[in-house]
Amino acid sequence: MSKQQYFFLILILGSLSALGPFSIDMYLPGFPAIAEDLNTTAARVTLSLSSFFVGISAGQLLYGPLLDRFGRKKPLYVGLAVYVLASIGCAMIQTIDGLIVLRLIQAIGSCAAGVASVAMIRDLFPVKDSAKVFALIMLVIGLSPMIAPTAGSYVTAAFGWHGVFIVLGAMGLLLLIATFLWLPESYEPDTTMSLKPKPILANFWSVLREPQFYTYTFTGAMSFCGLFAYVAGSPLVFMEIFGVSGEVYGWIFAFLSVGLIGASQVNSYMLRHYQNEQLVYAALICQVLTGVVFLVLISGGWIGLYGTIALLFIFLCCLGFSSPNTAALSLAPFSRTAGSASALMGAIRMAMGALASMAVSVFSNGTAVPMVAIMAVTSVVALVLLLTGRRQITEQVNVSTDQMAEPVH
Repeated sequence: MSKQQYFFLILILGSLSALGPFSIDMYLPGFPAIAEDLNTTAARVTLSLSSFFVGISAGQLLYGPLLDRFGRKKPLYVGLAVYVLASIGCAMIQTIDGLIVLRLIQAIGSCAAGVASVAMIRDLFPVKDSAKVFALIMLVIGLSPMIAPTAGSYVTAAFGWHGVFIVLGAMGLLLLIATFLWLPESYEPDTTMSLKPKPILANFWSVLREPQFYTYTFTGAMSFCGLFAYVAGSPLVFMEIFGVSGEVYGWIFAFLSVGLIGASQVNSYMLRHYQNEQLVYAALICQVLTGVVFLVLISGGWIGLYGTIALLFIFLCCLGFSSPNTAALSLAPFSRTAGSASALMGAIRMAMGALASMAVSVFSNGTAVPMVAIMAVTSVVALVLLLTGRRQITEQVNVSTDQMAEPVH
């Protein structure tokens, strides 16, 4: 293909991959406005974020078999159409319970875009080029947490929080049109693929029984819970407790995202000198220490806005090292069932993340303590899981640096 076609294809696939993250981050600055307009609390609005994580978790398991059975584009059409309709519904909803339900449906729709884009990269590009393509896709995805909250804050200020969902719906519609007109069908439907629950569940169970998979998957999921707690709690912490505006919150969120994304890029360099498991262990030690110190300082009221930003930055840097390495080590033992393993790992991460974000809402007390406590506790549990789980691994399969380029959703 020509350079122009190559660029355009990467842009579409990257935008599909970024739709879910953009949908999470863009409406965060509107939490106080949503709470006021729907006559509820910001903590209860957080449940609409939790329901989105639940939808993505379910979608991970749903779309894998559908994309193999019906080809890549048909399930993608359906998912994007569901996303657009749910976004319109979110813009028009008048109750917080309705928003929570519609965000669940919106997530299931957006998940089709993320799962299909990864599958289509594997279909459309030769293996020797896939690492480079995935790296380019990660750059597009990495821009979303830096752009989305800032853009969302200005859209909310100009048009209200409803405007954010109108923009998201328009994005989904544009991607649906681009998929129909310019994205090729990359996979012949497999009519022999069974959609019956029993063989699908049996396949997932065979993956889950692998010690290296469950050790690093649950370690990574518990570690990643800190990110979900931060995303769920940060609107309350920054806009209500520290009193910053929605626009300033968007810029803070973008700055903190640099820590996560930057560390993940440094991680690729560090892998030339260290093993994945070494980086995971070091990152988790640092994450636990940061979380515990953060909890002590926030509980005693000995830390302000800038200290909070600094400790969150360090915490997210730790995640930038632990997350890609735990993901890669989880998937390393699999070849034939790599798709199922990837889907199951993503579902576990999102499900546990949903629980963490729900806990932020349930234990909300008007302070930053619940958010930070969940970050600290889940980090400690992650380290314990790593130390105990490694004893069950008789022969660990290691990962090459090329494999690290693949995004994990």
